[in-house]
Amino acid sequence: MEDRPALPPIGEVAFGPFCLNSRERSLTRDGARVEIGGRSLDLLTALVEQPGKVLSKRELLQRVWPDVIVEDGSLRFHMVGLRRALGDGEGGARYIATQVGVGYAFVAPVQSQGTPASAEPQLSRETSPARKPVNLPPRLSKLIGRESDLVLLEARVVETPLFTILGSGGVGKTSLAIELGHRLVDRFDGQVVFVDFGMLENPALVPSMIAGAMGVGVLSEEPLAVILGHLRDLSFLLVLDNCEHIVEPVARVIERILEECPGVRIVATSREPLRVREEHVHRLHALDYPVDTGGLSRDELLAYPAVQLFWERASAADSTMMLDAEAAQLIADMCRQLDGMALPIELAAVRAATHGLSATARQLGERFSLAWAGRRTAQPRQQTLQAMLDWSHALLSEAERLVLARLSVFVGPFSIDAAIAVVGDAAMGADAIVVVLDELVAKSLVAPNRLRNGTYRLLEMTRAYAREKLAAQGVEAAKAVACRHAAFYLSELEAIPEEGANALRDIAPLRQQLGNIRSALDWCFGESGNRAMAVRFAAASVPVFLNLSHLIECRGWSMRALDLIENSRRGTATEFELQGALGLSLMFTRGNSQAAGAALARALDIATALGDRWNELRMLGRLHIFHERIGDYAIAVDHAERAVRVAEEIGEPEALGIAYSLSGISQHLAGDQARARRELELSLANSPPSQRNRTIHYGFDHRNRSGIALARVLWLSGQADQGRQVAEQTLREAERLDHPVTHCIALIWSLTVHLWREDFASAETALAAFADCAEANALEPYIAAAEGFRGELAIARGVTGEAIDALRTSLSGMRAARYELQTTLFSLALARALRLDARREEAREVIDATEVICIARGELFAMPELMRIKAEILRDAGDHAASEAMLREARDLARAQGALAWELRVATALASNTEIS
Repeated sequence: MEDRPALPPIGEVAFGPFCLNSRERSLTRDGARVEIGGRSLDLLTALVEQPGKVLSKRELLQRVWPDVIVEDGSLRFHMVGLRRALGDGEGGARYIATQVGVGYAFVAPVQSQGTPASAEPQLSRETSPARKPVNLPPRLSKLIGRESDLVLLEARVVETPLFTILGSGGVGKTSLAIELGHRLVDRFDGQVVFVDFGMLENPALVPSMIAGAMGVGVLSEEPLAVILGHLRDLSFLLVLDNCEHIVEPVARVIERILEECPGVRIVATSREPLRVREEHVHRLHALDYPVDTGGLSRDELLAYPAVQLFWERASAADSTMMLDAEAAQLIADMCRQLDGMALPIELAAVRAATHGLSATARQLGERFSLAWAGRRTAQPRQQTLQAMLDWSHALLSEAERLVLARLSVFVGPFSIDAAIAVVGDAAMGADAIVVVLDELVAKSLVAPNRLRNGTYRLLEMTRAYAREKLAAQGVEAAKAVACRHAAFYLSELEAIPEEGANALRDIAPLRQQLGNIRSALDWCFGESGNRAMAVRFAAASVPVFLNLSHLIECRGWSMRALDLIENSRRGTATEFELQGALGLSLMFTRGNSQAAGAALARALDIATALGDRWNELRMLGRLHIFHERIGDYAIAVDHAERAVRVAEEIGEPEALGIAYSLSGISQHLAGDQARARRELELSLANSPPSQRNRTIHYGFDHRNRSGIALARVLWLSGQADQGRQVAEQTLREAERLDHPVTHCIALIWSLTVHLWREDFASAETALAAFADCAEANALEPYIAAAEGFRGELAIARGVTGEAIDALRTSLSGMRAARYELQTTLFSLALARALRLDARREEAREVIDATEVICIARGELFAMPELMRIKAEILRDAGDHAASEAMLREARDLARAQGALAWELRVATALASNTEIS
């Protein structure tokens, strides 16, 4: 805060039985001289000069010991002596109040000698209306992310009697108010005063604090009357900071000022509304930060105000710090974890300057620290998050403290129903909880969730603080809250299937509740949890994890639950969900192991035994892709045919859409492209449109899989442009679904279409997206496949070398994962590469082995192409007759399959053979 000009000597003043004469440097009590040391007299004079104002220790030390460096202990020693001399506290008399950690204020009424306390309000001669009492603290060099707030307030404050800037602690209310005051100084002809109530403990001193900040000498027992007399005819701006702990007295003073001083405008900052007439509230939200940092560049991340603030504070504390893309990503992630709150961001930035960005991010992730220190010059309550939250917590009622502690069990947003179920107990009913929750919202300790109406959330720093308060209530109290939390979300999840076929059509709420679901699962499986509830919860959460493609989590919870499942639950819907989820998640994350197949088969047996046709269809779909992936096409066809029968029994279009998808894909891989097209088009006609947040009950979107398979069929059928269009449309739909497994399926099949069309630019784009999606979601078989596509793309461009090694590595990895679905096409690419390198014998070995495998599997769709490549190898070896015979056989097979694209390739090769011969 800027230093205010010192007041002239106060002359002779009286308070209680005392009379202080600063000119004669004497203190008397009832006319008798009081023996008091010179330093103590200087302290008393400094305090009495500005009654009601809290003077900091630094200010008092500079005033009393201007040329000497002394410790705080000297100040405390002389203050004790001064209080003893005044008899402070005896018989209820109060003269000097202490603001812990800040300073001291003189709190007794003061009057000039001979002036009755009840006289008309007196203005001290040195404070005339012409005086410009600007006492604003220095403004920040740059206020980041608040320009729109400033524009709005600057335009409206002049015409609005009272604006309250409302927000939680640490959001930046004070900085905004100070900057606003500086911008409005000229509009109020310099009559702008800043009052920091954060230093005030005694609510009775509100008027005295305002008068002190204004520089008005109060020489009566009614400081408010003096203030009103001073402000009545002025255009004046009062900035009242930190009003939350003294809301009622501040509200009363503000109402009097606004009633009697029409030219006065007031800007207040508070964590709750003042609730007075003519109050306008401006809610200050957190600084914007990137919710999803994926794909954003360094400059794009730095455009967010929260990231800007972090970087400015961190680079100021360490000028050698560099901001590259990785550092910007770390900063953005920390800003998201800190909810965009200015004070926590500043504290973390200072920490990062000392310990480094990586270490700070790691510490923040392991445990949200409330004790990190900030600027030494900040107010004590703002030097750590702990101090700031202690400040807010001290202002709460016992009921509010209890509710806040119990709300800390929520991770992310929660509804009013959730709050009632989790917070409530025999001693606290629903009505009381709703009232207290409203108060906590008003006091900015609970925030309405801006991402989803009707829900609330605790800022991460508030939640960390409240969890400590919950733990302090004892193990049993915390356990009871955690149990109610788990029970509520279990009931929510188990109610979903009862809502019918459209139960999970919108999965957006599930994304919002993922934190609460994970937290409840952790507790259920933990030492103090409930094992029976754990098994049920894991089964009930399966649709959430599968719809969000969190397959590793799904696998882990399913395995743990199956280890604990009671015999009474075996063969039930609970075991069905767990086995089905385990099989699917194992298949996509670790490969097509026997354990994955056994889990899926067990789930199918349970669904069949229960007579549950929908779930039988779900497992047939999963087993179909499982057996395709391991190369067991005969069983896959059996599952597809059974799925058609089950779907016809169900009689619903969606069921038929799934069944024809399985059958159409089987026919495509078997080489019957005409039948495949008919059945895939039937599948699309019976399937609901793919759309974002639509529930995916089966582990992947069957409609999307039908579409991308149809694109391949169309290309093989000779309709290349139509195939390209369907591939591009299906891929766009997969992207909109935001479901990684479905997206990977669409990408891997579209890659073959791009490579067949020799559209290498599109293939490169799809391959990059496929590799990123597979890596980000730990889909190991797809990670191995990405390496193979890199090799195939290089070979298609005529480059061999490392491409051969890439293909061999990929094939080895895919076979280790029992993922055979793509190995035929990769083997053909490898054979082409070996032929280009004049390694004909190796190429012939690869082709012969692939041919045997394809015939054994019944995977015939690529046989014409395989035979064409084999014919070219025979021709290279000089056996033209065998080559031509092989090509004619390949042509006839392609024609029988309806694969015009393969037929055209064979015809070109035949023409080339004729020219050579």
